[in-house]
Amino acid sequence: MGILNVTPDSFTDGGRYDSLPRALSRAREMIAEGADIIDVGPESTRPGAHDVPADEQICRAVAVIRAVREDDRRIAVSIDTRLGVVARAALDAGADLINDTSALRDDPALAGVAAESGAALVLMHRRGSLKDMQAGGGPEYRDVVAEIRDFFVERMRFAEACGIDRSRIILDPGIGFGKRVEDNLTILRELSRFADLGRPLLVGASRKRFLGAVLGLDDPGDRVAGSLACAALATMSGAAVLRAHDVRATVEVMRTCTAIRGPRR
Repeated sequence: MGILNVTPDSFTDGGRYDSLPRALSRAREMIAEGADIIDVGPESTRPGAHDVPADEQICRAVAVIRAVREDDRRIAVSIDTRLGVVARAALDAGADLINDTSALRDDPALAGVAAESGAALVLMHRRGSLKDMQAGGGPEYRDVVAEIRDFFVERMRFAEACGIDRSRIILDPGIGFGKRVEDNLTILRELSRFADLGRPLLVGASRKRFLGAVLGLDDPGDRVAGSLACAALATMSGAAVLRAHDVRATVEVMRTCTAIRGPRR
């Protein structure tokens, strides 16, 4: 899943792809590098980010999604949003997947849109809101993986009650979203504990702040090696989707690890 932030304020590439020509060029580049999904983000979800009104998100995302879809009918396109009206506009423009960092909690309308559309849906774990999820360094957990598992079970039941088939759900443990450094490391180390939930797992560790803490690197662009280490571990642990800024290198890591790991039942 190649990251295409069409925002002025995302933590690593804010403003870089906030025009249609630049966004389409970047999408083409990531597709050429081996991306299977282009994840269009019209709202920054970095810690402390402010909510972006729905009409502004639609203005940022829809033209880009339509252009990517018209340019390449084979690629899957994802809309990274928490709002039902934005998801609906994105799906009408050609998106295939809703990537919801709130797991259907921030906007009640999103569940209905997902149910009606038949689109795939990412349910991500997040403790707290975007504004406060990292307050004080992040919340404390007794057993972070067990608590995320319980959250996934509850959210999948809720989604099914809203008419969303479980077969369309992808689970994301939410690396960096309301987690301390040690929590993020534990999640990566124990990814296999999510396997018996029976749904594909998405992991998004690319260039995130916890890697800066581990490596002593303030600039997100310097965290590529750490991101690739996470990609390798996640692939060996059975993750189905990796959300990444550095597509070519991540694809090469995934292919190498998959060859080493061999076929999985």
